[in-house]
Amino acid sequence: MKKLIPSYIRVLVIFFAVFAAMEYFIDSGDKPAFIKFPMVSLFLLVFLFLLIAIEVTVNAVDTITYHLLTEEQKAKLAETTNISFTESEWYKKIVNLLTKTESTEKGEEQLLLDHDYDGIKELDNNLPPWWVYLFYGCVIFAVVYLVRFEVMGGDNQEMELKKEMAQAQIDIAEYKKTAPDLMDENSVTLLTSPADLGAGKAIFMKNCIPCHRPDAGGLIGPNLTDDHWILGGGIKNVFHTITNGGRDGKGMIAWSKNGMKPKDIQLVASYVLSLKGSNPVNPKAPEGEVWVDPSASKTAAVAPVATDTTAVKK
Repeated sequence: MKKLIPSYIRVLVIFFAVFAAMEYFIDSGDKPAFIKFPMVSLFLLVFLFLLIAIEVTVNAVDTITYHLLTEEQKAKLAETTNISFTESEWYKKIVNLLTKTESTEKGEEQLLLDHDYDGIKELDNNLPPWWVYLFYGCVIFAVVYLVRFEVMGGDNQEMELKKEMAQAQIDIAEYKKTAPDLMDENSVTLLTSPADLGAGKAIFMKNCIPCHRPDAGGLIGPNLTDDHWILGGGIKNVFHTITNGGRDGKGMIAWSKNGMKPKDIQLVASYVLSLKGSNPVNPKAPEGEVWVDPSASKTAAVAPVATDTTAVKK
């Protein structure tokens, strides 16, 4: 594969394969992972840099190894693999820029003779620039990391998670206020518009008349038009009763378990409360207790009595 696919194509294929895998496995919501998470971008840049450095190094080793072959070995290799090792000028420039290697063609004087071990001599080459740049990059990253998190007290991953979870709870609470299907007895509000009451009436006529009669005067279930409530009146209590059912064993079923959505329960509960004082024919006797809305303002009905304290002189 290495001999058949050019280096730059191989580098791009590997890089984008890793890039696609990270985008697939990292849940970043509505933004790409490399944009939402800076560490992902940093990893991809370092990975690409290392990938290019490794590819250049491997190709340089292959080239050096090829130059060490005899002419007979080169001819035999070319005949066997049918591959030409002729290097283009631009490729030589890139390899030299990234490796800064010294060529053996300049003479024996460039060899470090003190490093002669068992006949193996070493060229006096500098560290490869790609390695040096990577080292400098790590040093800069370490300094920025130290200042950001240890000196300035930046949020680490655990603190970021806690803040995101807290914000998520706030967002969920805000969403529940306007999301019909996530409504509960704490967030439900009374509906009074004719359209909503009409929709609630349709739901009532479809599901509630066998127990409460069409006029809500009460049959098996209680009369819904008077001031007496078994489990409490008001939109919150009525919503809770319809959702979770009435008294165990003899009360109303839990309509939330029978496919009625919170929005529909809000509509029918609002309609039921709108029937107060409608005076149906032959209503069922009151059941429960008179319910008074605790949130209703209480005003004092007693007015102060004026007294005349003027002394009468005879």
